[in-house]
Amino acid sequence: MTSLSSSKSAALTGTLKVPGDKSISHRSLILGGLAIGRTAVSGLLEGEDVLATAAAMRALGASVNRLDDGTWEVFGRGIGTLDEPEDVLDLGNSGTAARLLMGLVAGHPINAVFTGDASLRRRPMSRITTPLSQIGAVFHGRSGGRLPLCVEGATDPLPIRYTLPVASAQVKSAILLAGLNTPGETTVIEPEKTRDHTETMFRHFGADVRVEDLPEGRVITLTGQPEFKASDIVVPADPSSAAFPAVAALITPDSDITLLAVGLNPLRFGVFETLLEMGADIEISNRRIEAGEPVGDIRVRSSALKGIEVPAERAPSMIDEYPILSVAAAFAEGATIMRGVGELRVKESDRLGAMAKGLAAAGVRVEEGEDTLAVTGSANGVAGGATIEADLDHRIAMSFLVLGMGAEAPVVIDDGRTIDTSFPGFADLMRGAGAKIDTGAEA
Repeated sequence: MTSLSSSKSAALTGTLKVPGDKSISHRSLILGGLAIGRTAVSGLLEGEDVLATAAAMRALGASVNRLDDGTWEVFGRGIGTLDEPEDVLDLGNSGTAARLLMGLVAGHPINAVFTGDASLRRRPMSRITTPLSQIGAVFHGRSGGRLPLCVEGATDPLPIRYTLPVASAQVKSAILLAGLNTPGETTVIEPEKTRDHTETMFRHFGADVRVEDLPEGRVITLTGQPEFKASDIVVPADPSSAAFPAVAALITPDSDITLLAVGLNPLRFGVFETLLEMGADIEISNRRIEAGEPVGDIRVRSSALKGIEVPAERAPSMIDEYPILSVAAAFAEGATIMRGVGELRVKESDRLGAMAKGLAAAGVRVEEGEDTLAVTGSANGVAGGATIEADLDHRIAMSFLVLGMGAEAPVVIDDGRTIDTSFPGFADLMRGAGAKIDTGAEA
């Protein structure tokens, strides 16, 4: 293990480019691997999670290579022609890769065994296996559908109409990926809107996807067995990653940073919407569309924040950002109440419990419910001085490093290695802007 510590920083300044969007990076490799021809992907996130997806797509028969200029080129096999992998597919820490690729394999007549690191093997997969079983796939694994898990893809996949019990972009996407090699129409109904990168990218490659907002929810219908045509992709900077330097700038006096080419998808922008409601000084410029996704530059300046109530219906648009939002709340005046956050308990760690425990250790008043988190902050600052167990969770690690940048006493995280799964170079990028992050001893 390699510990990291952060301490009170001077003003953060500069123009920063955070890594490419993780969700779009995963999907660009998967869908490029199904398209006929050459797809060039620029701006790909080269974190461990996405590299695991690249390796898995190679094992399934696609050609995936990084060129000297940083562009990735993918030569696809075509839908319905995947190879059966010769070895186990190890997805490391990536729940997104595991769930999306299970959906892909489930719709093809091949078998594959999925595994991952200790954190991923703890995470339940039954929400994925239940609908995919209806399509015709068969699963053999541990209780709760946990990894290691063998997936027997459907020989004759059946189109389904499935209502998600809980809004989840990963479950939706797994079903739609299985539906690609399924005749007829596969329909997913989500009770609340979730990130729509899958639908957008399906259209980018030539699939027929219809989306309707009906009384029963948001209805997404895919016409199966399309012919994907190779189409280049520019991956925007990840708004989830951008939230870390953004909050760091907000809580550090006299800071002024600009984050370049950040994805502005409205179904991913909940954390910035919430920060604006809390009084954040945030400006967006140079708006444009790249590969179907809205993109822009975000300027963030230090601000006096106030506590607010975050509605449960906003959770799908910012589920990964609640840890860093709770850090912003610790520096805001008054209580910030976050509702509808029970999904955080089944992420890389129990993020709800981890944030509550860590904030309390840093001297922040916090109340944890089964589906809520209430943080009472103070404009007078946060004591800090805590050592945090990151529990193999990159977002927990980065959140508490940001907290340390504004706290009175340094904050230490026990292990920073998993940060590279989503934000390679995080510590160096923040140091370049003026943050004080030190590396401890390896254990």
